[in-house]
Amino acid sequence: MPKSIAHRRHHYRLSDNIKSVRQNKLYELYDIIKKEFVKLINEHGLQSEQVVIRATSLSPQQALGNPEDRDYPLVIGVERLMQAEFRGSLGQAFTDMYGDFSGRLSDIVEMDLTNNFRRAIFISSLNAVMKHLGLITKTIHCRNDQPKECSYELVRYIEKNYGQPRVAMVGFQPRMVEALAKRFELRVTDMDRDNIGTEKFGVKIYDPIKTEEHLNWCDIALVTGSTIVNNTFDQFRISKPVIFYGVTISGVAKLLGLNHFCYFGG
Repeated sequence: MPKSIAHRRHHYRLSDNIKSVRQNKLYELYDIIKKEFVKLINEHGLQSEQVVIRATSLSPQQALGNPEDRDYPLVIGVERLMQAEFRGSLGQAFTDMYGDFSGRLSDIVEMDLTNNFRRAIFISSLNAVMKHLGLITKTIHCRNDQPKECSYELVRYIEKNYGQPRVAMVGFQPRMVEALAKRFELRVTDMDRDNIGTEKFGVKIYDPIKTEEHLNWCDIALVTGSTIVNNTFDQFRISKPVIFYGVTISGVAKLLGLNHFCYFGG
């Protein structure tokens, strides 16, 4: 690794405009993230570097391995992982709009983020570049039975830091719901129409229209990182503790100073 990168790894700090995001909601979130991404790219002279995005080639087995449980959204086919590769470093992002893309980093930061496909390209690329620069580590989804072990670690993390809170969960992650339901009062919303109205592990899965109600009810919110791709992130900038989980939001969590949980991501 070039010395300049190793040196910067320990001296990266949030810029003033990032620190002000919580106080000034007039800022456009993606514009702020883009400015920080451009700053990183320019600091390291990466403007003309190629980044390759592959999504359709990531089968459920490639993305998740062979877990014993088969009820994950990746296995069922509701979502796919977009995967960006930059200088051998990989970054991933969950999305319901996927495809292949190849271009320069400068093309990506200039892209209008008008849909989930474009945002997934941008976020997975951000994750790959920040992984390469040594700024983040959790950019690749855990595999096989690690999601189950992750859910146990999540329970321990919540108990250690928050005691016995009421938890509003956004995004149905089956192993997490299964583990959390045994220890906490839990309410869950999900965007998948096949899940809404069903009961999973003794917990009813609600339509996202219930999100605000659940946020008012809860002590802490546990929110899927894919909200940064599906354009629902802004509603979770609240005064209560929010834990964003998963690899998708790794880079943004670092830039914005968010509380991020991803135990086994690589």
